[in-house]
Amino acid sequence: MALVPSGSGSAPVIAEVEMNGGADQGATTVRATVVQASTVFYDTPATLDKAERLIAEAAGYGSQLVVFPEAFIGGYPRGSTFGFGISISLTNPKDKGKGEFQKYYAASIEVPGPEVTRLAAMAGKYKVFLVMGVIEREGYTLYCSVLFFDPLGRYLGKHRKLMPTALERIIWGFGDGSTIPVYDTPLGKIGALICWENKMPLLRTALYGKGIEIYCAPTADSRPVWQASMTHIALEGGCFVLSANQFCRRKDYPPPSEYAFASLGEEPSPDTVVCPGGSVIISPTGEVLAGPNYDGEALITADLDLGEIVRAKFDFDVVGHYARPEVLSLVVNDKPHLPVSFTSAAEKTSIAKSEATAKP
Repeated sequence: MALVPSGSGSAPVIAEVEMNGGADQGATTVRATVVQASTVFYDTPATLDKAERLIAEAAGYGSQLVVFPEAFIGGYPRGSTFGFGISISLTNPKDKGKGEFQKYYAASIEVPGPEVTRLAAMAGKYKVFLVMGVIEREGYTLYCSVLFFDPLGRYLGKHRKLMPTALERIIWGFGDGSTIPVYDTPLGKIGALICWENKMPLLRTALYGKGIEIYCAPTADSRPVWQASMTHIALEGGCFVLSANQFCRRKDYPPPSEYAFASLGEEPSPDTVVCPGGSVIISPTGEVLAGPNYDGEALITADLDLGEIVRAKFDFDVVGHYARPEVLSLVVNDKPHLPVSFTSAAEKTSIAKSEATAKP
């Protein structure tokens, strides 16, 4: 499970290796923390400052892996409709929604970019593997993404949410199969799916096929039924599941003059809890190791016994001895899907490869 040298391109610096590698079976435990805290909405520098304080605190507990909620950097736009919905008004509600989107866009980050560089530095400073939910912008489209960093201060890569849910589809673009990584690290194989992506059986199976051992599930779902999904995934995948959600009150968002909670019917009071959290850590046997927490902002920490993965797989290995590939199989298209491609660039690449092959 050695770290591979950093390359000059944008490829991950930790390899995605063949199955049956993963965590060192002689290792004992990994200390992991899921962060349950609110974004400083519309203020990305302040949110980064808050993230560093939380990472430092988790590292002080001896945590080796720190997982943040969905959209922690950039914010989850809870309660906002961006001007969309059923309306018979003579005015166009989407005009105001466009202004809301402009502010939300300004709070997003480019990947790579200065905020990513700072997050990498945090991971290196506090010597942790870091899994961070962000709102990523590419051009003028936003994506809900998860970024991965190692304790050497390196950005490893990202997962873009493949399928935004409901109104999320208005403000976020769709990911593709090229960003579904599982990284082989000294802690074990780490990957992530975001919120209701975790309800997609075939997408989960893609991660199982890559041998995931520490399954991160940043989310915005705080319903009690979410816990059932997390327990099921831990049992199904024979993996540790780490689900991180925000805890936030109305006052953690901008005031009503700047931000309206339209989906709640009437404007809530400043102290109204608009997301109660429910962050949790679950073992491969379905045991709840820490959480769920609904009490406030918190760091939820547990020690993961890596040997438990092997013990769980003895009974059920979903892509191993319990699979029936002659009956059921999955094909994953992991090629990037670009809206515009240029044949001249492809031709240059082909010529360069041919010349390199022809050289003695």
